[in-house]
Amino acid sequence: MKLWVIAVGTRMPQWVTDAWHDYAKRLPPDCSLELKEIKPESRTSGKSPAQLMQAEADRIQAALPTNALSIALDEHGRDITTAKLAVELEKWRGSGRDVAFLIGGPDGLNPNLKQRCDSLMRLSSLTLPHPMVRVVLAEQLYRAWAINTNHPYHRA
Repeated sequence: MKLWVIAVGTRMPQWVTDAWHDYAKRLPPDCSLELKEIKPESRTSGKSPAQLMQAEADRIQAALPTNALSIALDEHGRDITTAKLAVELEKWRGSGRDVAFLIGGPDGLNPNLKQRCDSLMRLSSLTLPHPMVRVVLAEQLYRAWAINTNHPYHRA
């Protein structure tokens, strides 16, 4: 199984890239973590937020791996604890499908794209900057894997 993070935004600060790679390399090949960066639409183009999100949604849709379970990260998504994420990770592994987590741009994700997703998930009730979302998600996926494998990283 592959875990995909499809995120609007390129040219992240070095600390984001370093943290991402640190967590991604910790996961084993049978539960690898991959990142697909999506070019954001220019915010100076004069397009409305809806048009910007639609253009980004089209790019996200094109980047989705075939037959992957899609989970949109959204402030209105369901809250999930780390322990529940570990349970979900095991279910996903058992399904034999890859999982794609979608992270929108500054305006969020297109509503139609969110409706097409298999589920919506919220990482936090706090508003997080998009670069931080990548790092928090990568860490939580690694922690969920650690829980499932009794790895000492997670000290319950």
